[in-house]
Amino acid sequence: MSLTATQIISSLEKILDENSIIFTKEKMQSFLTEPRNRFHQPALAVLKPNSISQLQEIMRFANKYKIPIIPQGGNSGLVGGQVPLYGNELIVSLAKINKLRELNIEEGYILVEAGMILQQVQNIAREKNMLFPLSIGSKGSAQIGGILATNAGGAQVLSYGNGRELCLGIEAILADGSLYNGLKFLRKDNSGYDLNNLLIGSEGSLAIITAAKLKIFPRAKFYETALIGVKNLNIAYQLFQQLVKKAQKRLTAFELISRFGIAIQIENKLINQDFISLQSPYYILAEISHFDIEEKEILTQFFEIAYEKNLINEDSIIAQSMAERNEIWQMREQMSESQKFAGASIKHDISVAPKLVPELIERGIREVAKINKNIRPCPFGHMGDGNIHFNFSQPVKMEREEFLSLTKEINQIIYDIVLSLDGSISAEHGIGQLKIDLLERVKDPTAIKMMKLIKNSLDPNNILNRGKVLKL
Repeated sequence: MSLTATQIISSLEKILDENSIIFTKEKMQSFLTEPRNRFHQPALAVLKPNSISQLQEIMRFANKYKIPIIPQGGNSGLVGGQVPLYGNELIVSLAKINKLRELNIEEGYILVEAGMILQQVQNIAREKNMLFPLSIGSKGSAQIGGILATNAGGAQVLSYGNGRELCLGIEAILADGSLYNGLKFLRKDNSGYDLNNLLIGSEGSLAIITAAKLKIFPRAKFYETALIGVKNLNIAYQLFQQLVKKAQKRLTAFELISRFGIAIQIENKLINQDFISLQSPYYILAEISHFDIEEKEILTQFFEIAYEKNLINEDSIIAQSMAERNEIWQMREQMSESQKFAGASIKHDISVAPKLVPELIERGIREVAKINKNIRPCPFGHMGDGNIHFNFSQPVKMEREEFLSLTKEINQIIYDIVLSLDGSISAEHGIGQLKIDLLERVKDPTAIKMMKLIKNSLDPNNILNRGKVLKL
């Protein structure tokens, strides 16, 4: 038995108060518009439950009548996983399920509900002189549930790991409304399948994460932060190897930035023009975190040796204050958003082994230039873990639509190179609705079969994020 839209809304009004249901187009718009403005389907309604029990009731109702549900966090996803595909879905916002449940400094964890914004988690930890190290450009809007659903990474994966590695346990609601409690964390627990890690990274297609127990760490006593100009990418990788040997786990960031990406920011006054002289084709943001005030500085000595060996350029700098450190990090964090000033972009979130990053970028630039030599490459990202945001901006004298018509051809080039290097077509953004066809093409057929079996078992009515991640 299927229900009309009116019957569905009427039934939901028995579960939620009037302030927790949005069904007018104008008020729903902020939930429908995703950052890259690629997807433009309506929704039946937006629901904002106040509690876990309300969310369970919603899921029981939706499962009974096979109504598709889209879990949504801060709506900062970049592959369309959090917005409608068909136009008849209910968006369930976790924004009101956002409490701090527990903070345990001695055991090193914070237990929060899924709707808490990432920056709030960071601030709570900072107030206790602790660190939650996961940080992404959308930290002011991204919610913990969405971050774990996509297994987000960020700039400090090199030392601390991605979302999955920073999570000690989760609570989640399944498609039938039942509550899974995986918040009990034991260092040793071999009592069956690892269900927490099954649900983390599943993009809301298997369950809705409602709470998480996250690792927190002591804050560093001081930082050494540098912006290092290099002549080429092979030298950048050599520097990475040498810094890992010297600093080991204290090397908490090794980020690649292209000159073009910095130039956009200078041109549009997003950073101080006197900040850097822009002599190098590529720059590395390297940061070493020191946890003992007595520890010796590493970067200054490293700079002297590397400069003598002609490995770094004259425009390299070491931050002399927290203000300068913040300015360097601001530049890195603005890389993605600032590209809009250069026109349309064709973007790729990909990963290979760190040693293969130079080959990936050099081959990609060379092959895309065969289409049009004026296309402007803007690769940047987490070179230390092999995750590169390999983006291309439209040529100055080309119209936006003409450039975007090349998307499929450029995607094919980049993804073919990635696969030839045994890499991944999605490093940290997920599959969503954007890459669902691509996943079917490149993923191991047995892996796809296993994923579909799991999906059909946990969500037999296919109501959770229908049409995302997998074709069913």
